[in-house]
Amino acid sequence: MDRINFNNIIEIMKRDFKASLSNPIVMIVLIGIIILPSLYAIINIQACWNPYENTDDVQFAIANLDNGTEYNDVKLNVGNELVKELKNDTKFDWTFVTEKELRDGVNNGDYYAGIIIPKNLSKNVVSITTDKPKQAQLEYVVNIKTNPVANKLTDSAANTVYTTLNSKIIEIINLAAYGKLGELQEGLASGASQLSSGGSQLVAGSSQISSGANQVSSGINDVESGASQVQSGADQIQQGSSAIKQGANDVKQGSSSIKESAGAIEQGSKDIQSQIDPSTLPDPMKQYVEGNIKLANSSGELAKGSSNLADGSAQLAESSSKLADGSNDVAGGANKLAGGSVELAKGSLSLAAGAQMLSSSASQALFAAAGALGASANSLQSITGVNETLLGDYFFSPVKLDRNEVFPVPNYGSNVAPFYLVLSMWVGAILTCVMIRRGISEGTKYTPSEMYFGKLGFFIIMSILQAGVTIAGTYLLGVYIDNTPLFIFSAVLISVVFMILMYSFISALGQVGKAIGIVLLVLQISGTGGIYPIEIMHRFFQILYPYLPMTYAITLIREAQLGVVWSNYIPALTILVVIGIVTVIVATLIKQKADKASHYFEERLKESDLF
Repeated sequence: MDRINFNNIIEIMKRDFKASLSNPIVMIVLIGIIILPSLYAIINIQACWNPYENTDDVQFAIANLDNGTEYNDVKLNVGNELVKELKNDTKFDWTFVTEKELRDGVNNGDYYAGIIIPKNLSKNVVSITTDKPKQAQLEYVVNIKTNPVANKLTDSAANTVYTTLNSKIIEIINLAAYGKLGELQEGLASGASQLSSGGSQLVAGSSQISSGANQVSSGINDVESGASQVQSGADQIQQGSSAIKQGANDVKQGSSSIKESAGAIEQGSKDIQSQIDPSTLPDPMKQYVEGNIKLANSSGELAKGSSNLADGSAQLAESSSKLADGSNDVAGGANKLAGGSVELAKGSLSLAAGAQMLSSSASQALFAAAGALGASANSLQSITGVNETLLGDYFFSPVKLDRNEVFPVPNYGSNVAPFYLVLSMWVGAILTCVMIRRGISEGTKYTPSEMYFGKLGFFIIMSILQAGVTIAGTYLLGVYIDNTPLFIFSAVLISVVFMILMYSFISALGQVGKAIGIVLLVLQISGTGGIYPIEIMHRFFQILYPYLPMTYAITLIREAQLGVVWSNYIPALTILVVIGIVTVIVATLIKQKADKASHYFEERLKESDLF
């Protein structure tokens, strides 16, 4: 690094101040350089002071084609009512034309936009009172090409028409709905009465169910006692059937013995009859034999009866056995029936208890519903006495949004002032460094560092004067400023830092430095979030955002002017100061190496007679 003689630096500064004061033409030019940046800021801020409230000269065309309709035997034309309302509105220059004039005017750019009220508007509006309501529609015609901001303003005008029309529709809905409220109130009251009556009936039914449950409960004991008796009888039947089976077996065995004896008797009688012929015997013997012969016949005849008796006894024994089996089955079924009767009785008791609980719950629910409907009916009855205008306002806007402004700003101009103030300071730095020579050490007794610091003093004084004029103009314009001392300090600091940046670029790099200053100006207009949030800008500008000096300068002015948040202000202040210091160091180093080359480069440009 070359040696620096501070006397040489002071000498350069004195020479520049003397030159600026010795020539009136130079003074006029310097005054112009000081004032012009402030004019740039003030004019732009004034132009944006309140653009959305100065729309009374913006023409907005209206074409009313509404044919009207009838509602409750009253003629109604919503389109005409809308026109009357707009004629009393001064937000825009409402121009009432035909449909053709509107379409041609918007197409040619005579009107920025317009609204066509259709023929069936009134008819569709009152359709809300019918079973088939139709949505009312307006045709909004807007020329986007004419002006990028005008179509946003006409959107506001269209919203005015839309809001006015909606208020008219709400009036009609109020008239239709207000009459229905009374009918609804009567219906709710009647329904509440019917529900209450049903609840009473359920309570009565619940009492009957409770009585039946008590009877079932007392009957369970009888059923259980009878079931025990049935089970005891079934046991006796089973014992008797066993005895019958045993007797039947004995009868079967006896009938078999009788049958065998009867067979033997029958066979014996047959043998007697075959061996004796009574006719050959003498009379006494003949009588004896004939008697025996008759006894034999009777015995045969008895044998047959005994055989038949044995067969019948066997059948009786068989039937008795079957009867015994059947009695066993009956006894088993009776046993099951007795058990089932007990379970049935218990189930009936549970069912009765459940029915009683259900009846009680249902009656409570009905009474509760009846109470709610009755309360609703009373509420509606009170509503029918509400002022219709208040009710209409409520239906049109049932929810009100309360705006709570943090750091309120009285006008739009003050809101955009930080961006235009900072931008004017950057423009002022470029203008100053382009108009005033930066100085080259080549061919002089001064070193590059001495020339750099000697000329820098004059440029810093110019930046302070520019900041002073801009601040004065800001106050004269009426820009809102929350913290005056902090605002003045911030504005002066930013102007000085920007001047150091631009002077260093041009002093070290010559024409290339000028180009860098212009490129940064272009990038910072869109990439610093001065007007539009950086989040909605292109990704390229979002990446550049933290690296641009104006980003931190705008933050500094915004915090000082509109309400300071120190956690925002101090980091921005620190970064700007660091940018200024680093720029001076880097520019000094570059100028030592590049001053000779820069001089050669500029001489060549002069020789071309173009620069």
